[in-house]
Amino acid sequence: MSVIDKSTSRDAALQEAFSAEVDALYAQSACGEANAALQCALELRSFLAVAEEHLERVHNIAEADCQMGELSSDDLHRHDQWIEAAEANCDLYGSALDELLLTMPPPSHPNVPRAGPRPKVTATAPPAPPGPRAGAVQARRP
Repeated sequence: MSVIDKSTSRDAALQEAFSAEVDALYAQSACGEANAALQCALELRSFLAVAEEHLERVHNIAEADCQMGELSSDDLHRHDQWIEAAEANCDLYGSALDELLLTMPPPSHPNVPRAGPRPKVTATAPPAPPGPRAGAVQARRP
């Protein structure tokens, strides 16, 4: 299943920030119509979707193992570490996405980069400085 089809804990904030549904935002990105902030937000959202799905699987595995009642204290400790790592991963992507949404300019801001053809920038290098003996005339020796 694609990350586009998975819901995340930050979808509402993303939809509010960009005034569109998540699937429409991905479609906009696929057409090359997304600005840099949207591209970054969708990348973070994709990682968050995978991280949240992973956390759910970790919880399900730990719960199933605990129901069997055959876990040693080492196994329980390992499950706790696994869950903590998965939660930290979700927190990392979620807070990165939140930070991006808080710091990006509003959609009506005139300096928001827009997708589309970029102007061709051409530059010429300044002429190289003359060498140490440039312009010097070599005198003839007698």
